[in-house]
Amino acid sequence: MSAPEIRPTIEADLPAITEIYEHAVRHGTATFELIPPDLAEMTRRFRALIDGGFPYFVAEVEGEVVGYAYAGPYRPRPAYRFTVENSVYLRPAIHRRGIGLSLMQRLIAECEARGYRQMIAVIGDSANAGSIGVHTRCGFQMIGTHPNVGLKFGRWLDTVMMQLALGEGAATVPGNEHGAR
Repeated sequence: MSAPEIRPTIEADLPAITEIYEHAVRHGTATFELIPPDLAEMTRRFRALIDGGFPYFVAEVEGEVVGYAYAGPYRPRPAYRFTVENSVYLRPAIHRRGIGLSLMQRLIAECEARGYRQMIAVIGDSANAGSIGVHTRCGFQMIGTHPNVGLKFGRWLDTVMMQLALGEGAATVPGNEHGAR
């Protein structure tokens, strides 16, 4: 397999993204969503993030979208405007090949460039060693686990919370009081 190209997402990528996410919803515990959103809903979500000024990338290998990553608002209240939450999803066939790490590194760099100060990872299922490992390799620190907060596939699941300081983190107060973009 050739090295992935990490590039900004375009709307033509959304059918592949929808397919990747559908598999994650139907077969995995990384997301606690129970019914896969259709292309129209995934398009709406994509546009909301892009219109909000958030980064969204795909990994492409030999012309095929094999994964994606984006950052979005951590919480809607204005005090959280310098904090983002990340998401990364891959086609199952390409797990453990460094593509998730490449996507995360690009996403982190872009969020820092846009002035964000903290990135939060809300990882579905405390048994998700792959995601926890990628976040750890990117410098995220474990900040806690919410035990038994999701019910999927007939069992209770935890969420793992991890956090990464971006750029100057909390060492300084940003000069732009109205947003990070």
